[in-house]
Amino acid sequence: MTETKTEPKVTAVTRFLNFIERVGNKLPDPAIIFLFALLTIWVFSWLLSGVDFSAIDPRTGEAIIINNLLTGDAIANFLTSMVKTFTGFAPLGVVLVAMLGVGVAEHSGYINTAIKLMLKRTPKALLTPVIILVAIVSHTATDAGYVLVIPLAGVIYYSMGRHPLAGIAAAFAGVSGGFSANFIPSGIDPLLQSFTQTASQIIQPDMVVNPLNNIYFTGISSLFIVLVGWFITDRIIEPRLEATKVDGDTDDLPSFDEITAKEKKSFYVATAVMLAGIALLIWAALPADSPLRHEGKLTEFKAPMMQMIVPLIFLLFWIPGAVYGFMAGTFKQTKDMIDAMTKAMNGMSYYLVMVFFCALFVAAFGQSNLGALMAIEGAEVLKSLALPSAVTIVGIIFLTAIVNLFVGSASGKWALLAPIFVPMLMQLGISPDLTQAAYRVGDSSSNIITPLMPYFPLVVVYCQKYVKDTGIGTLIAMMLPFSIAFLIGWTLFMLAYWSFGIPLGLQASYVYPAG
Repeated sequence: MTETKTEPKVTAVTRFLNFIERVGNKLPDPAIIFLFALLTIWVFSWLLSGVDFSAIDPRTGEAIIINNLLTGDAIANFLTSMVKTFTGFAPLGVVLVAMLGVGVAEHSGYINTAIKLMLKRTPKALLTPVIILVAIVSHTATDAGYVLVIPLAGVIYYSMGRHPLAGIAAAFAGVSGGFSANFIPSGIDPLLQSFTQTASQIIQPDMVVNPLNNIYFTGISSLFIVLVGWFITDRIIEPRLEATKVDGDTDDLPSFDEITAKEKKSFYVATAVMLAGIALLIWAALPADSPLRHEGKLTEFKAPMMQMIVPLIFLLFWIPGAVYGFMAGTFKQTKDMIDAMTKAMNGMSYYLVMVFFCALFVAAFGQSNLGALMAIEGAEVLKSLALPSAVTIVGIIFLTAIVNLFVGSASGKWALLAPIFVPMLMQLGISPDLTQAAYRVGDSSSNIITPLMPYFPLVVVYCQKYVKDTGIGTLIAMMLPFSIAFLIGWTLFMLAYWSFGIPLGLQASYVYPAG
């Protein structure tokens, strides 16, 4: 009797996501989209430059003005600063420098052995929550998750016989969708706090906001992100990917055969060297007058410790990778290390092209003030509605999520929105701490579905390693369930958290003035 294979049931959700993917993939190449977006910004900046807007720019205290980017001076500035705009694009340096170190660790076999050891100790059923949790923790090292956790998640899933794009989706959801969910303090906490405190002083000049005023909420939120992300990955994303064939170039992926005694010894020695380096770094950072601190603070955004995260990532992968390579015999001479770094850069060529156009667009969007106008006008509309406190909080979350589709920088958006939202809600009896927490929920939830997010093209490149025809539509369709679930679920989670009166963070309150 011949056994017939049952085709997976096509649900309404699957049909909808397939539609999103088809439509999205009919769009031009991401690089061309950024080029068209740049041209569109130029045209709208010209059309709106003569319009008088009543919206007040909180950064200047004056009516916002749209800058015409098609004047002779603007075009000359565009051309003369083009190279600097490209090379100065923040994500570019992060990705390339980190990938140089990762390339040595990868091609020496160090990462290969580390993954094999991890797979032996991680039950297959718990792989997804572990990946998402690691992705969340990676926020502590600024953008490390984008260049380390996401691509490694694809390799790990592929090695376990699971679809690699599901691993990439889970890690992307944790790194970017759960950007504000972390139980470990990071540089983003004092950065957002600085804008919140300045905005609150509009109402109360002596107001002081603790940099960790949301740490309890973001910490508990990490559990929410892990659980929701786990469910969506295993129950929605991976079943849908069953019909997606892996047809990319996977020949250079690590092999996952048994670990030899030589590999194991090389790994432990290399890891010991890395841990010794970390211990030395901690020792150097402990003194109150350490040069790694800023005004005595280690986690301050301006602290050298925070500013050197990317070089540290490079060293913490390059050094153990080199040690492992020479001990295991995968590196015979120093040129082999350089070859490994070269191979890592070869895979970045397509990303470099996309980043060139992305950098030009992001710069033009900021210079035109169109993003600022959208954010301010949206906030003013919300303010004019005079809704109940809980509804206003929900409105802030959803408005932030929408604005985030066009203005990627978390601090940039909060610099615009905080001077409007914080004083407005203080007058309604809502604390700056709660307002900031609401902003963080909205800011995180839509990160993973906007092609204008600087790291979005990089994730497309990761996916193309396994599925050649991966496009913007593929990634958006894959991440949309996460985004919707995070936006709606996290909002309800926050309202429930608020209703139970669980502390938001250190020296934080829900009401103003604090009781």
